[in-house]
Amino acid sequence: MVERSDRAPLLDWEEVPSAEKPPGDEEQAAHPCRDRLSSPSNSRVLTASPGYGWSGGGGLGSSGPARSDGCSAPPVSPNTGADDQTFTGEEEHLSDPESLEAPLEDQMVKWEESDQIVSVFVVAFNTRSGNMLEWCLPKDMDLEGVEFKAIASGSHRVTTDFIYFRKGSYFGLACFANMAVESTVERGARMKSVGILSPSYTLLYRYMSFLEHQVKLQLQSPGHYSPLEAFYEDKRALLPPSGEDIVTTCPANAWGAAINHSMHPEMKITHPAGCMSQFIRFFGEQIMVLWKLALLRRRILIFSPPPVGVVCYRVYCCCCLANISIPGVGVAVPEFRPFFYVNVADISALENELSYVACTTEKIFEEKKDLYDVYVDNQNVKTYREGLKPLLRLSTADREKYRKLTEQRQMLLYSQEENGDCVSSEEDLFILFFLEQNNRIFQTLSEVAGSCDPTLTQESVRAMGLDPHGDRLFLLHLLDIYGYDTLMVSEQLCCS
Repeated sequence: MVERSDRAPLLDWEEVPSAEKPPGDEEQAAHPCRDRLSSPSNSRVLTASPGYGWSGGGGLGSSGPARSDGCSAPPVSPNTGADDQTFTGEEEHLSDPESLEAPLEDQMVKWEESDQIVSVFVVAFNTRSGNMLEWCLPKDMDLEGVEFKAIASGSHRVTTDFIYFRKGSYFGLACFANMAVESTVERGARMKSVGILSPSYTLLYRYMSFLEHQVKLQLQSPGHYSPLEAFYEDKRALLPPSGEDIVTTCPANAWGAAINHSMHPEMKITHPAGCMSQFIRFFGEQIMVLWKLALLRRRILIFSPPPVGVVCYRVYCCCCLANISIPGVGVAVPEFRPFFYVNVADISALENELSYVACTTEKIFEEKKDLYDVYVDNQNVKTYREGLKPLLRLSTADREKYRKLTEQRQMLLYSQEENGDCVSSEEDLFILFFLEQNNRIFQTLSEVAGSCDPTLTQESVRAMGLDPHGDRLFLLHLLDIYGYDTLMVSEQLCCS
């Protein structure tokens, strides 16, 4: 039996044609933030290093305006409507002489909005050969294995889904659809996925509606690729002359400014309830366990059956837990990389990763215990590493932090409901809460390390917001990983 993805009923706002009549005055009064959209002036600036799309900063920038349901409203772009298939290339390019003379901040906004699509493709399920790459641009792009990323294992059980994934140094977004057909050759079902690749996952959300519309067209009219060809011609990024797998459309003199902003990149939330809100409700107090493991740069693998889209957002949320904005901190530790969806074809790549967070629909990964440090199945967080098992227990300080987070969230929701607060969002609250907690820890460690007596006492541990006894092992791991080996630990912390 085919199950319907939870995406379709939850994303009705994306399916509304652009010409549809706006909501009435009564509805607008009840939801004052619903139709207020983000603009370039409050967009986040990416902190990824050129061509890789990883988070380089870890601070917090302002997101788009929050809606009354607590999530950021999606920005409107000429090319993101579901029924918009013309791409006119109206955006200005930074290579223009006039744009180079503009203020650096304006250049960065224009650069963030520039298009960096390096490939567009169609993947289909064939009853004889399985998943196969049906069509792609450019023709010489290395897309080996993308057919297994764009259609997740078990996707035949759902009608629609979307998947974030990593392909080499690029990130991908694919929209999947499953349509019943009267064909014995196709065994009653036609399954396809339309996807794109980009050097950064933070811009992919813009094309969600377009991809959803295109995959429906591919199911109804197979072989009709002209809209995808036009899309690629308008949105394609320029590869450097060296031919390396690095993409950049940002002027060299703007990179320093982008990185110094120390803002966390935003993977736009297309779930009306907000993925941060879902993340907190789904894991509850367990997010404090995930926070510690993320800060320790552990390899975290999340298992879930399809649909995959909502689980990809959990990967994103896990990455947000480890943000640090203090200059110099964490430079020597492994980068906490989001791999998003992975399958058995990614095993060799994961074997070489020191730190990552990913999700999968393939249960066989649970048996590959050398590939991960932490395995998350539903709300169950477990590890086979004896040294990490004590970290799965919540400390008194963990419960207190979760209580404070819950209180702050309730106050925000009340403000949005009663006062029509369209500035703050749950995403900002969530990221800022853990950013401040992480900064508090490393600021205290730096102060103790620079003092006359570099010894961690119960008082200094409490100053970090940690439990002197319950968080002792976590603290020892932290000192080891981040290189605070010159610090002494008070005997009071060694006797629980």
